[in-house]
Amino acid sequence: MKHEQNNKSVMLLPPQLKDDGDFANNTYLDTLGWSYAEFLIAVGATDVVAGDAIGSTAEGNALKIEECDTVGGSYTDVTDAVLADAIQYDDDSSFFRIDVALTKSHKRYMRVNAPHSAAGAANGSNLCITGRLSGSSFGPINATERGLAEHVIA
Repeated sequence: MKHEQNNKSVMLLPPQLKDDGDFANNTYLDTLGWSYAEFLIAVGATDVVAGDAIGSTAEGNALKIEECDTVGGSYTDVTDAVLADAIQYDDDSSFFRIDVALTKSHKRYMRVNAPHSAAGAANGSNLCITGRLSGSSFGPINATERGLAEHVIA
């Protein structure tokens, strides 16, 4: 196995459109056994007229990562794992990323805190969030262990 294949992808927030509210089905990464976590935030089209389009809990708050010891417990913010600002109305077709070194003291489960869209002219905002874990001592050996439906290596 190549070093670049020693990772796992997780769909944290399936691609979706949301108008004035919280995005549905936001989930977490289980970081047990990994040393690095990446949160890739993919913004599609937004029709928010001006100002803040997407944030944590409300559109005016920057997206941030939070952690917890148990799946359903109380999550707390990960220090410094926050975007500089809320995603803006004109950030269509952009990627944002937050990385967390798990070699520091962290809790086992991590997620993006309550992604939320502002009201749009008609549709709101499109968003998708994926997580990628790397630096495992055990190394995933097939597509399923890498969090993939299929993995083609050419």
